[in-house]
Amino acid sequence: MLDQQNFSSFVMGDWIAPSNPSRAVCSAITGQELGSVGGNLDLSGMRDYAKTYGGPGLRELNFHDRARMLKALALHLKLHRKALYQLSFETGATLADSKIDIDGGIATLLVYASKGRREMPEDFILPDGELELLSRDGSFLGQHVYTPLRGVAVQINAFNFPVWGMLEKLAPSLLAGVPSVIKPATSTGYVTQAVVRLMLGSGILPRGAIQLIMGGTGNLLDILDCQDTVGFTGSAATALALRARPNILKNGVRFTAEQDSLNGSILGSDVAPGSAEFDLFVTEVHREMTTKAGQKCTAIRRIMVPEAHMEAVQTALKARLRATKIGHPALAYTQMGALVSLNQRLDVRAQAQLLGKECDLVFGGEDHCQVEGADAETGAFLAPMLFVCADPDHAVAVHEVEAFGPVATLMPYRDIVHGIELLNRGDGSLVASVITHDPAIARQVVLGAGAFHGRLYFNDRVSQAESTGHGSPLPHMVHGGPGRAGGSEELGGLRGVKHYMQRSAVQGSPDMLTAITGTWIKGSTELTASVHPFTRNFDQLHIGETLHTAGREVTLEDIEHFADFTGDRFYAHMDAEAAKANPFFPDRVAHGYLLLSFAAGLFVEPNPGPVLANTGLNALSFQKPVVVGDSIAVQLTVKRKTRRTKDYGEVRWHVVLRNQDQEHVAEYELLTMNSYGETKGA
Repeated sequence: MLDQQNFSSFVMGDWIAPSNPSRAVCSAITGQELGSVGGNLDLSGMRDYAKTYGGPGLRELNFHDRARMLKALALHLKLHRKALYQLSFETGATLADSKIDIDGGIATLLVYASKGRREMPEDFILPDGELELLSRDGSFLGQHVYTPLRGVAVQINAFNFPVWGMLEKLAPSLLAGVPSVIKPATSTGYVTQAVVRLMLGSGILPRGAIQLIMGGTGNLLDILDCQDTVGFTGSAATALALRARPNILKNGVRFTAEQDSLNGSILGSDVAPGSAEFDLFVTEVHREMTTKAGQKCTAIRRIMVPEAHMEAVQTALKARLRATKIGHPALAYTQMGALVSLNQRLDVRAQAQLLGKECDLVFGGEDHCQVEGADAETGAFLAPMLFVCADPDHAVAVHEVEAFGPVATLMPYRDIVHGIELLNRGDGSLVASVITHDPAIARQVVLGAGAFHGRLYFNDRVSQAESTGHGSPLPHMVHGGPGRAGGSEELGGLRGVKHYMQRSAVQGSPDMLTAITGTWIKGSTELTASVHPFTRNFDQLHIGETLHTAGREVTLEDIEHFADFTGDRFYAHMDAEAAKANPFFPDRVAHGYLLLSFAAGLFVEPNPGPVLANTGLNALSFQKPVVVGDSIAVQLTVKRKTRRTKDYGEVRWHVVLRNQDQEHVAEYELLTMNSYGETKGA
């Protein structure tokens, strides 16, 4: 039995026990009461506390500091997974289900930690997109930038993923620099609360970075303003009630909704029984019906199959469902646990009855639930239910009613165009999957169904061993969908971080934008040093520090030797008449890579020094051909610096090649790893 403290809220730095418990929380396995939530919290004080302490504390850290913070949180939680698994069993989740939730949440923290270090600058401002030239001479420029909002991220999560559901919102908000008020679903919030206790106990987070509401949100949404955000996961009805509140509309509060949806899966018309794709399809559908007892917003609800294969798919699915072991989640052989509560089971049964009015139940029902290690009635157990809809074109409920449990409906389609039409009848879904070995079918589905789906998942014999599954949102990819699915997005790498930031258009001179973005911009002031920049360590280099080299003449012997040495005898380098016939070339021209080699020879300092390695070259472009007799010189400028390890940091250099007339010949970004001075990186 859990302690009452497991139902306390974390408010303004203190744990607050329920003052007037108003709702009991029960075990999904036994139906016994675990504790209760309720009471009035100082919600206005929580918001002010987050803005006073949490926001400033996070914004004192740059993006890389916050990324390291996420990694540290993930590694700390990883040490306590087994205890969290045990607690998760009370929600009805099996060990496999719990790993999806707990390990998946930890993995999301790690992905955002990695992306923060790799894809964001070691700074406080995030540039967005390319520089815009707003004047003829380059003296007036524009750049979009992101800065963190100055409010609080209110995160309202669903019951089915008490850990991942929290961490997939928390990771991008903390990386953005915005504190969070977390409101988990009451029925499983004790698992969320255990994770919050671990994170707070680690001492990793700044004061006020997170707070926790165990119970209702009261009037919290009525005191938010344009600097605050609301991230909601749950039912469409609740999302509508929350986002329609006058204060949300009046203040333009950002409201992100990820709602349940009637996700579909198509068996490709190219797939026949007995093939690898056929078996894969049956496996995917069975997994989505039984994982988390079907309580997934991404679960397959509608199964589209070519008319000729309806019987084969039905037979195969029924065999899989019949062999599914339902039981106490802690038992090693249990494949499907319980629904989250008895009330949830009542709701699923009610929705299934609506489906039954226009569909035939071919497997399952209340009389088919055999449970090992627990009581089928006192626990919230329910056998999988498979329906068949013979006429999906005229059916209504099957495209509108979601039974949020182990329930799915099989339906025939005539051709792939018809299958796409059925997919889109869901009026907006989080995900659709297509099991096919035909790339042409995949392209057709994207063109026909992309507008109705947040994610399209294709799988076949080639990718099945490494694929993550129809129902697995990944932090790298957007999670959300149009219409019924909520019309919003979460995750998606840095896209998810930007939901908690304001994009602003900044305009000014090159020097102004260099100072704002921390990146040297062409046309900005150049700094000179008395020594070669390659002799100066990472800490000694300054943004804008520039080296101008002497020139080097390109000869015919250079071109012919390079051609013989590399084997690159493209006609424009070797045949004057053929080159002149090309509108791009006035005569035989130097190889582009010859020019890059000459450039390196002009700017490289050959002696051992702080430059450890050349690690890359980006955005190479050639502007003007170089012919025999031309000479080239190089401008090398420190563009940006980023600490990478305790031993070295990355320096990005802006490199420009000019000819004797000061015309641009080539331009690129060079990456080197440079050792530090006395001050070491983290």
